[in-house]
Amino acid sequence: MHITFHGHSCIQLHGTDHNVIIDPYLTGNPQATVQADDIKTDYVLLTHGHGDHIADAAAIAISNDAPLAAIVELADYMALQGVNNTVGMNLGGGASLAFGNVKFVPALHSSSLTVDGQTIYMGNPAGLVIQMDGLTIYHAGDTALFSDMKLIGERYQPDLSFLPIGSFFTMDPEDALFAAQWTKSKHVVPIHYNTFPPIVQDGRDYVERLQGMGIHGIYMEPGQVLNTEQWSVQE
Repeated sequence: MHITFHGHSCIQLHGTDHNVIIDPYLTGNPQATVQADDIKTDYVLLTHGHGDHIADAAAIAISNDAPLAAIVELADYMALQGVNNTVGMNLGGGASLAFGNVKFVPALHSSSLTVDGQTIYMGNPAGLVIQMDGLTIYHAGDTALFSDMKLIGERYQPDLSFLPIGSFFTMDPEDALFAAQWTKSKHVVPIHYNTFPPIVQDGRDYVERLQGMGIHGIYMEPGQVLNTEQWSVQE
């Protein structure tokens, strides 16, 4: 599998037979190296309903005729935006989809969108546990540190985890070190930092601290690709 980091929390999984994008925020994302029109995917997965995670979700799903899976309220909203095939799930729920399996697990955050001055509730925020091409991948979404991450570790022991480190809206790097330990993650990529001034952090320092704990931290710049066979990063 090859995995592209598009900046912020947007991750694209390029599997043997299928392609999946998570939290597509490219339009208006100062870190993005591609545009929404450039994305080719078979599935769209969403962790929660904030604009910096769903900005291009409907457009990408529609242009690719791709199913979109999200918490049910967010999936319903996406259907109203013209997405023809939505999979509305809830926390603890899992599904076998064409690319593999996905389960929605808890995240401590919020999930809403303000449209024309009105705040629309988008259901509970979530993390994603994805099993694809023999790998288990945990995308934590936006979350605070919470002790039930230990259950995710006991249940799944992710091969690769994407953990937010930005603070202000999510965990900070210190808490994300605990998250890496508690989830028993073998490899960890930090996300959701340096996009905006309130969430400026040192991703390289976080990765070095992971290494000191015996966890393989992987630093990725937007646009870079991770090869999961060698666990190496390339342009």
